[in-house]
Amino acid sequence: MNSTSTFATQCQPKPLPINEQEEEQGQSEVCLCVLWYGGELGIAYYDTGDCSIYFMTESPDNEDLKLLQKVVDEVLPKYILSSAKQDYSIAKFLTNIKTLARDKQGGTKPEVVLYPNTDFGLEVSKQRILSRQFPFVPSHMTAMEKILFLSSVIPFESPLVIRALGGLLKFLDRKRPGVELEDSHIAVPILAFKKFVLTDIVNVDQDTYCVLQIFKSEVHPSVYKQVSGKKEGLSLYGILNHCRCKWGEKLMRLWFMRPTRNLTELNKRLDVIQFFLLAQNHETVLTLQECLKNIKNVPLILRRMALSNTKVSDWQALYKTVYSAVCLRDTCRSLPKTIELFQTISQVFTDDLHYIASLISKVVDFENSISENHFTVRPNVDVTIDEKKRKLIGLSDFLTDVARKELEDLDNRIPSCSVIYIPLIGFLLSIPRLPTMVDKNDFEIEGLDFMFLSEEKLHYRSARTKDLDGLLGDLHCEIRDQETLIMYQLQTKILEKSAVLSDVIEYTAHLDVLLSLAVMARENGYIRPHYSHSHMIRIKDGRHPLMELCAKTFVPNSVESSEINGRIKILTGPNSSGKSVYLKQVGLITFMALIGSYVPAAEAEIGAVDGIYTRIHSRESVSLGLSTFMIDLNQVAKAVNNATERSLVLIDEFGKGTNTVDGLSLLAAVLRYWIKQTIHCPHIFVATNFHSLVQLKLLPDTPLLQYLTMDTHQDGDELVFFYQIKEGVSTVSHAANIAALAGMPPKVIARGIEVSELLRNGKPIQCLDHSSKEKQLHNCKSLVDKFLSLDLNDPHLDLKEFMNKEVLPSSASVL
Repeated sequence: MNSTSTFATQCQPKPLPINEQEEEQGQSEVCLCVLWYGGELGIAYYDTGDCSIYFMTESPDNEDLKLLQKVVDEVLPKYILSSAKQDYSIAKFLTNIKTLARDKQGGTKPEVVLYPNTDFGLEVSKQRILSRQFPFVPSHMTAMEKILFLSSVIPFESPLVIRALGGLLKFLDRKRPGVELEDSHIAVPILAFKKFVLTDIVNVDQDTYCVLQIFKSEVHPSVYKQVSGKKEGLSLYGILNHCRCKWGEKLMRLWFMRPTRNLTELNKRLDVIQFFLLAQNHETVLTLQECLKNIKNVPLILRRMALSNTKVSDWQALYKTVYSAVCLRDTCRSLPKTIELFQTISQVFTDDLHYIASLISKVVDFENSISENHFTVRPNVDVTIDEKKRKLIGLSDFLTDVARKELEDLDNRIPSCSVIYIPLIGFLLSIPRLPTMVDKNDFEIEGLDFMFLSEEKLHYRSARTKDLDGLLGDLHCEIRDQETLIMYQLQTKILEKSAVLSDVIEYTAHLDVLLSLAVMARENGYIRPHYSHSHMIRIKDGRHPLMELCAKTFVPNSVESSEINGRIKILTGPNSSGKSVYLKQVGLITFMALIGSYVPAAEAEIGAVDGIYTRIHSRESVSLGLSTFMIDLNQVAKAVNNATERSLVLIDEFGKGTNTVDGLSLLAAVLRYWIKQTIHCPHIFVATNFHSLVQLKLLPDTPLLQYLTMDTHQDGDELVFFYQIKEGVSTVSHAANIAALAGMPPKVIARGIEVSELLRNGKPIQCLDHSSKEKQLHNCKSLVDKFLSLDLNDPHLDLKEFMNKEVLPSSASVL
């Protein structure tokens, strides 16, 4: 498909000869718009070289923004556009953009442009897209037709991408790259919208994540979380996620959102899982998982350290994390060096971890810090602090002696007194309030300065307490200030070694995910998939990873899609025979292989898949008629526009809820379109109840096509399902048997069979209840006659009485 295609195609920059590279790079400019909110990245850019806008579907990216850096390094933008209102991480990234974006030409660096956040509003962006005139949109289209057309090209379901596109269009109208010298009425040409996919990343649309139940959010059952609380339901992510730390869970979700076809990376992951599955390594697995429990939120701790806002719990969490990381490193050093992850952990978890742990253990007094709820320094760390703390320890007895002397100088009516110390105020003399002390004037005592009344006790400054203030000072505040200074120094030293902590988070997350996948593989008997450079998918005795956990017994089925065995599978069979389960099973096993997981099968060999597209009926969306058909077409259009010979396309219930002839015609047209692509045809699995597709021979006879059906057996009036795939075509829908299984009344089923036979043989259908129809017609005629006999001019006519006595009693029989 050429560069001026109006379809959204997966695109990756192709290497050019050196002389062509120089010419191309000298002429084209790239304007990149990027938004990052809540860990999600939205990217769109315009290339003046082919006058196309490229967009990348919403993708998760951590605070280190490695995905964004990869995009910048790959597309080499001249301008980078973003919102002026943004998170700290993206702001820092843009500040350091000159070092992050490596210009191969060695010329000018990207120019960062910030627009007000209002320019990136979702509704404003949608209006910019829909109101703009694009050359590839037919001019005769109505407004609704244009929306449907663009929705098959642009991901309107991804708000962050739409906002990025809207901001980019605003920038193009202002900057006018490529048309600066033209008249102002000439707009920047946009000849195509294309999907941009980073090298080796597999494209999986949102429909696929939903219908395959890769993710499934449910309302949390706790009454305290009914408004905003969500939990993972029965999903692929839910059953594979046995991670022990937060960062493992985040990385697993990231792998799910960004499956890869980098075979080297996938095999590295599988090597680790294979090692953990060996029986002799079970104790090692338990040791590593126990250590991973103590890996805490280090990035948050480091951020608080940078702001000098560290809590006592942060020091505890960091201490546990560092010592657990040391344990992980020591364990990995005893494991085979042939596995890259173990070797990497052994090397990057340096002795800086021992240094950090030693500093914390020598400086922080955890017991007193917890009891006093503030950072407390251990003894023998600072001489000045130790001396002042010794004074505080002996202060109680000393103050008792001072209070005894003060009592000797007080009026005999005062029975007792005490000397107390209050931080920030100092030493005070405290005496009980006497019954004679009613007004404030009664509080005055010669030689003492009244301060305040609290809990029926009067507090004064005396000469001795003033001397104590000068002698001992504000000990508590001084100790706290000194400990804060030491905490700041400790934070500075740890932040200087923070690089090793970043490595700890990154590689412990990898280890956690692979341990989780290994646990699931052991529990469910998964096997290691093999990868092929050819365009084929072969799965022997595959199982649906979710369905097999819910069903008492599960019948495995095999898959083989290749140029020899057919890349287009037409699957027929009665409802409830397992067609949809089979399609989802193929998609899920393929997806699991693309994240580096073991799969539920006896054998599996997966080719270089670059995308998975689905149109499978979801029972949760109850939508009928034209609206359902529009959803069908939008989803299938994405597959038609984007799928390559390395893509997997799953289609089920195409045309559900619309006219049979229309649905059948379009399904045949779509399949014929793919058949014409010959060797470039994707892997296509179509489950359909359109038997006429085969009976009317709407598809050509080609090796690309293979007809499959679900095996069943008619035993008298009972239909037996074997849930086993086999070659062939189903010519009978078995609708009556399915209705009986669903609990339909026998009389209704019998009448349905009778009508079906009459239609099939071209005979007229006779109504069964003639007498009741005739009686209803007679009652209607009688009621009309009563109305016609009315004399509306009769002054004695009571219409209300007429309605109650004549009309209403007859209405039941009429209706």
